[in-house]
Amino acid sequence: MAKILLVEDEIDLSQLIHEWLKTEKHVVEVVSTGEDAVDRLKFYKYDVVVLDWLLPKMSGLEVCREYRSRGGTTPILFLTAKNMINEKEAGLDAGSDDYLTKPFDMKELSARIRALLRRPQIFSGSVLQAGPLELDSSTRKVLFNGEELQLLPKEFALLEFLLKHQNKVFSSEALIERVWNSESEASPEVIRTYIKRLRKHLDIEGKKSMLQTVHGVGYKLEIVDD
Repeated sequence: MAKILLVEDEIDLSQLIHEWLKTEKHVVEVVSTGEDAVDRLKFYKYDVVVLDWLLPKMSGLEVCREYRSRGGTTPILFLTAKNMINEKEAGLDAGSDDYLTKPFDMKELSARIRALLRRPQIFSGSVLQAGPLELDSSTRKVLFNGEELQLLPKEFALLEFLLKHQNKVFSSEALIERVWNSESEASPEVIRTYIKRLRKHLDIEGKKSMLQTVHGVGYKLEIVDD
């Protein structure tokens, strides 16, 4: 049994999927708009999201990007009539885990959901976000307050890692192990140097830095409230 959020605006199809998944002993919650989906995902935990691409006001693609940008890890299965390769690529790059083209067989839907439930939950989107900071790992671009930052490769890699693990503290040794090459001779001093460089890009005068030093422990990136 899994708790599933179904986001589908076609009433007949939505009811059909709902009833089918209920017979499979899943707990299913249904919404019909992208905005409602975003609200549900902010406040409730699900095991799988079955998400239509074409939705009123806010597309499934936008829902997926927004959810992944906040670090959401729940597996997402797109349901859509779109079957062009570039469209599938866009969906996967936005952070979806699987893709089912309409029309489809309910047995295949069930099989794909079972496959997603067997996967470890990891972040799979390309866009990471924390407050005014946005990093796109697919294009290697970083925006801060809407302006693109010019980062060195290791600055980008370190920032990307900390964004993927927001609010978690990592020692210098752990950062070296996770971000630097295994044969690297990087030291804690190197980490301090890169943290300082990133702060020059991200710190705003009079505001708490997003890159926090936890004395005696290490570093973390946290969203700073205004």
